Parts: sequence; C-alpha cells; structure tokens
Amino acid sequence: RAGQGGSGAGRVLEGQSLFFVQNSELFTLTYGALVTQLCKDYENDDDVNKQLDKMGYNIGVRLIEDFLARSNVGRCHDFRETADVIAKIAFKMYLGITPSITNWSPGGDEFSLILENNPLVDFVELPDNHSTLIYSNLLCGVLRGALEMVQMAVDVKFVQDTLKGDSVTEIRMKFIRRIEDNLPAGEE
Repeated sequence: RAGQGGSGAGRVLEGQSLFFVQNSELFTLTYGALVTQLCKDYENDDDVNKQLDKMGYNIGVRLIEDFLARSNVGRCHDFRETADVIAKIAFKMYLGITPSITNWSPGGDEFSLILENNPLVDFVELPDNHSTLIYSNLLCGVLRGALEMVQMAVDVKFVQDTLKGDSVTEIRMKFIRRIEDNLPAGEE
C-alpha cells in the first residue's frame, strides 16, 4: 500500500508540473501583452519602468500572504537567510527557477540574484526604440512589496539583462532598514 500511495503522489506532481508549465507560458505571454500596452500608453521607457515597478509592488504586497501560507517559512533572522528563501523557495514556487545568490557586499547588506533563465523574457526581443526599458522590472516591485510587508525596506534593481545583450540577468538587492511596527500608543 505504501508503494501505491507513492506512485499516486508522483502522478499528482507530474500533473502539477504540467499545470505549472502551461500557467507559466500563459503568464509569460500575458506579461508581454501588458508591457506592450504600457509602451503604447506612456511617453517613454522611464514611465513604463515606474509603472512596472508600481504594479509589481502591489502584487508583492498581496503575494507575501500566499507565499507564507504555502511555504510554511518562518521569520528570517538575517538578510542572508532572506536571500536563501527568496532564491530557493519563492522564485522556484512562482517562476519555476532557482537563481544563484552572489556578490555579497562586505557588510552583508547587499547581494545579487543571478537568473540564468528569466521566464518572463521567453519569446521577447526588445525593439531598438526601447533601449532603456527594464522589461522585467515587475520583479523588482514584487520583491520590494513582499519584503516591506515583512518589515524589510530594500532597494531592488536590475544591473544586467539578457535582453540587453548581457550573458545573465542580475537583480541587485540592498537592505535599507528594518521597518518598525507603528502600533497605537499603549499596545504591544
């Protein structure tokens, strides 16, 4: 009986994997349509970049609750642990990839996530007239918004992008400060 349960679980995981692949491709294509529309709606790439960051931030603020519920991850004790959770659990859970964590600053308050494969840019080529577009900037906003909800202020930005000819995509994350809960007077 134990063997039968194991093979049944394998079939469920295979089904979930196929479901994930179909959903990630749909998300990639839908995201491409969103970026295309933003490029039509806004005058310049900087405005599109800001909109993508803002949209990502709003997603991150809401996504963190789903992440915490599904991952059973407790509070991280330091920024290194936060980096591990982001790379090994969050990116895997939502994008199906595991970026590597590199380039730690000497103070341990800054690191890079290296994405060998960014699923958001599948099927994408940037037109020459959008050379300053940060196509995947939504990811920076998601990370910033999610971490803010767990009392971490961070700066997140792309420093390399395969869409712009770089060999990898690199997201740089810098810890700014711990956000203190502002509780009403008399409450703890």
